Amino acid sequence: MKRLVTSLALAASLIAFSATGVLAADAPSAGPSSDDLLKSATNTEAVLTYGMGPQAQRFSPLTDLNADTVKKLVPVWSFSFGGEKQRGQEAQPIIYDGTIYVTGSYSRLYAVDARTGHKKWEYNHRLPDGIMPCCDVVNRGAAIYKDKIYFATLDARLVALNRETGKVVWNKKLQEYKDGYSNTAAPLIIDGKIITGNSGGEFGVIGMVEARDAETGELVWQRPTIEGNVGTLNGKESTVTGKINASWPGDMYKTGGGATWLGGTYDPETKTLFFGTGNPAPWNSHLRPGDNLYTSSTLAIDPDNGEIKWHYQTTPHDGWDFDGVNEFVSFDLKKDGKVIKAGGKADRNGFFYVIDRTNGKLINASPFVTKITWAKGIDIETGRPIYNDDNRPGAPATADAHDAKGKSVFSAPAFLGAKNWMPMAYNPQTELFYVPANEWGMDIWNEPITYKKGAAYLGAGFTIKPLYDDYIGALRAVDPKTGKIVWEYKNPAPLWGGVLTTAGNLVFTGTPEGYLKAFDAKSGQEVWKFQTGSGVVGSPVTWKMDGEQYVAVVSGWGGAVPLWGGDVAKLVKDINQGGSLWVFKLPKA
Repeated sequence: MKRLVTSLALAASLIAFSATGVLAADAPSAGPSSDDLLKSATNTEAVLTYGMGPQAQRFSPLTDLNADTVKKLVPVWSFSFGGEKQRGQEAQPIIYDGTIYVTGSYSRLYAVDARTGHKKWEYNHRLPDGIMPCCDVVNRGAAIYKDKIYFATLDARLVALNRETGKVVWNKKLQEYKDGYSNTAAPLIIDGKIITGNSGGEFGVIGMVEARDAETGELVWQRPTIEGNVGTLNGKESTVTGKINASWPGDMYKTGGGATWLGGTYDPETKTLFFGTGNPAPWNSHLRPGDNLYTSSTLAIDPDNGEIKWHYQTTPHDGWDFDGVNEFVSFDLKKDGKVIKAGGKADRNGFFYVIDRTNGKLINASPFVTKITWAKGIDIETGRPIYNDDNRPGAPATADAHDAKGKSVFSAPAFLGAKNWMPMAYNPQTELFYVPANEWGMDIWNEPITYKKGAAYLGAGFTIKPLYDDYIGALRAVDPKTGKIVWEYKNPAPLWGGVLTTAGNLVFTGTPEGYLKAFDAKSGQEVWKFQTGSGVVGSPVTWKMDGEQYVAVVSGWGGAVPLWGGDVAKLVKDINQGGSLWVFKLPKA
C-alpha cells in the first residue's frame, strides 16, 4: 500500500511537470490574496502589510517572546544594503513564504532569504538627476499581492515586480518629478486596487490619493486633497474636492500642497480608507486666509470611487507646518460601558486625537508633549483649536521686499512635529497607544514668496531647538480613554523610528544611538537592547518561522532630522550612517 501511495504521488508530480515545466513541489505559491491582506493582523507566520494589518495597529498576537524570555533574543544574521547609498533607512519589512522584502534608500528593493540572510534578488530603480525629495532619499516599504511586490519611487513612479525573480512587470508614472512630486510611502492594497499617496508639499504640488488596478497599474480613481481640484473615476472627471474658493483665495488652490506623503490605513469594518494630508503651501499663512481645506487633516475615503466620506482638520489655516499626515489607527474604544468604533491619531501639532471613525466626530483631544504654544487646547464641541494668536509667525513687512522678515516667534512643537512620520502602535490587551514623541521648539518667521513650478515654496525661515538638556525623544504610553500618559521612556536624541507591540507584553522601538530596545508594555521598564551599529529609524516587525519567533528591523541613520534639525542636527551630527537589515530570534527552549 505504501508503494502505491508513493507511485501515485510521483505520477502526480510528473503530470504537474509535463503541464508547467516545473515540479509541483518547486512551484511558487499563488501569493497573498485580498482576503489574506485583510486578515494579515492575525497572521503570525507572515508580515503581509505595512502596519502589520490594514488598520496599522502594529500589534502581534505572538507570546513566545515576552517580558521574561526577551533576554534570550539573539541576532541570527545581518544583511547589508551595500554600496555608498546609505542615508535614512525608514523601511518596514514585508515577510512571506520564507522571504523578506525590504526597501532601501534611493528607491531600492531587496528580496532576502529569511532563514539565512542570502540575497535572492535586488532591484535598483534608475533615478534621474533632478529628483527633489524634501526630507532625505528614504523609502518606507513595499506591498505584496499575489505574485507581485510593489513600491513607489523618488521620481514619482509606482513599480510592480515579480516577487520570485525581481523582474519588472509594469512601471507607471504617478506624477511629474520635475514639478516637485516624489513618493516615499508604502502602498496599500485593498480589493485588488493598489492605493498610494504623493509627496512634495514643500514645492506647491497638489496632494492626491490614487487607486490603480494592481494587475495592470491602470488608474481607477484619483482624489485631489485640495479643495477646488477635480478628481477622476474610470478615466473620466468625477467630483470636485469640496468647493472652489470656499477656503482658498484666488488661484492658490492650484498650488495648495496637502501631500499625502505617509500613506494610508484601512478599516474593513467601515470599509473606509484613512489618509492624512500635509501642510498647505506656502508655509506663510498670511498669503492664504481661510481654513485651507483639506490640508493638515484626516480624510475618510471610499475605496471604491475615491469620494470623501468625512474629514477632520487638526490644524485649520496651518502656519507652523503641522502636517496632518500622521497615521489614523482604527481601534475599539471601550468607555463608559460602550464600545465605540474609534481611531487614534498623534498629530504633529502636539495633540492626541480620538475620533469616531464612522463619522469624524471628535471624542477627545489631549496633549502628548509637555509644551504646546500655538493653541490653548481643542474645543471638544467644535473640534477646532483654541488658537494662541500671539504665537502665529507675523506677516512680512511688504510683499515686494524679499528680505523683509515678519515677526519671529518661538513655537512648540517644532515643525518636525511632536510626532513625525514614525508610526505608533496600539495594544488591544493593555488598551494603550505607544507613541514615539519629540520635545523641541523652533524660532519661526515668515518671508515673502512667489510660486515657481519645481522650486521650494515655503515663505518661512526656522531654527529648531531642544526644549530640555537631558532628552528630546520620549516613547510614551497614552491611554486613549483619558489622554493620560501612563509611562514614558526618555531618550537623549530624537526618536525617529516606528513602534511594535505584542501580546507578550512587549514594546519595541529603535533609537538614533543605534539600539533596538524592548520595554515592558505595562510598566515601561527597559528589558532588552541590542546595538545595530547605526541609528534605527525603521519600523520593527515580528513573526513565527519554523516554530521560533523572529524580530526584524532596518538600521541606518538619516531622515529629516540631520537635514532640517537646526540646533538639534548639530547634536546628532556624529551618528554613523549605515544600511542593513537585522534579524533576531528567540531560540527553541
